[in-house]
Amino acid sequence: MKAQVKWGGNVHFVATTGTGHTIAMDGPEEKGGENLGARPMELMLVAVGGCSSYDVIGILQKSRQDVESCEVFVEGERADAVPAVYTKMHLKFVVSGRKLKESQVKKAVSLSAEKYCSASIMLQEAGVEMTHSYEIVELD
Repeated sequence: MKAQVKWGGNVHFVATTGTGHTIAMDGPEEKGGENLGARPMELMLVAVGGCSSYDVIGILQKSRQDVESCEVFVEGERADAVPAVYTKMHLKFVVSGRKLKESQVKKAVSLSAEKYCSASIMLQEAGVEMTHSYEIVELD
């Protein structure tokens, strides 16, 4: 895998992924930013949420669960020192569907956390306290 990050002036950068997608990044105004993109550390939350959601949806579909939607809310706590690394991260999944089996949702979240999500497991192995929870919304 490859990516390129190009400076766009001040503290604005544009990343291009190996598959050709672009992501704008910028810093806060107090550090010269203009709010032209996400903060790089925000993208770490997005990466973990995307990676884990990919797993959870795939596992639920393979177990023939009638999933209508899946959202994950990712919160991270960072150290009060430089470097301000993540010390904790929590992923809360909200899975909506019809006749969803709690055991299957729990299993999907656990498998992602413990076996499949490379981003989450990488951060955990680097010392970030990773926690997960889920909520099921039953649709009519």
